[in-house]
Amino acid sequence: MAGPMQALLDRAELDEVLNRYAASIDLRDWARLRTVFADRVEADFTSMGTKSVFRGSAEDWVATIRSSITGFDATQHFFANHSVDLDGDRATDLRYMQARHVLDGAHYTIAGYYTSEMSRTPAGWRIARYRLTVTWTDGDRRLMGIAYRKFTGKA
Repeated sequence: MAGPMQALLDRAELDEVLNRYAASIDLRDWARLRTVFADRVEADFTSMGTKSVFRGSAEDWVATIRSSITGFDATQHFFANHSVDLDGDRATDLRYMQARHVLDGAHYTIAGYYTSEMSRTPAGWRIARYRLTVTWTDGDRRLMGIAYRKFTGKA
């Protein structure tokens, strides 16, 4: 199927992939989170303060996300204002985001937008490369390190 109908179906599936990404993090469903990524992934979170861009297996990236999220009491990720540029089996997805992280009654909220390079695979659309651009934050940034140390047992 080609044409406008396929474009609508592709956009719906891309929405599902990114919604599954957010929900899987918040529900701590790491196996489900793995299903949103291509086998190899590039993730650029340098605007959030990470020292380098991650390039490696999806499994290793999911483990990285798990280590940074599990120590929180709760998280909630929201997406809005999304747009997609389709080009055959590739797509660029841009969407605004807010992610609230809660620990011991304190919070740290990150807001900005994701730019994701998506690839159509035999299993459906997957994130091959994405970048978080932080535009503002609110709360206690130290919670990121506290949650990580809580997860690793180095608290």
